[in-house]
Amino acid sequence: MGQNRLFFPQTLLDTWISDDRVELVGDELTLRAEGRRYRIIEAVHVLREVAGAGDAAKLVGKVKTKAQLAGVSAEILESSMIVGDDAYDVAPGFIGEPVGAFAERAPNASLVPNAQNDEEMLAQFLMKSL
Repeated sequence: MGQNRLFFPQTLLDTWISDDRVELVGDELTLRAEGRRYRIIEAVHVLREVAGAGDAAKLVGKVKTKAQLAGVSAEILESSMIVGDDAYDVAPGFIGEPVGAFAERAPNASLVPNAQNDEEMLAQFLMKSL
């Protein structure tokens, strides 16, 4: 995955799906109101180390795919993760990478005015949605 990646927490996606704000087909997430599409992959946001053993792997504050974490022998169960002697609280979710060039997916100006990039578009969408 390249630049402009976004993390979608599972709890937020669950709300959006139940409110019919998004469509999820395979590994592609579409924000219905804007028609924006993201290719997604399962990941976690590492929130904090909770065992007091430190953070030897330097994971706190990072978003990592499950494949990346498998490389360090991480064990994940719901919102908990163990790596070696360290235990973490994590937020499960997905990393999303926009599909297509920005010009192709530029928003309708009435929906997301003055957005110059993906981050601004998502920020404006979230401000309207939450």
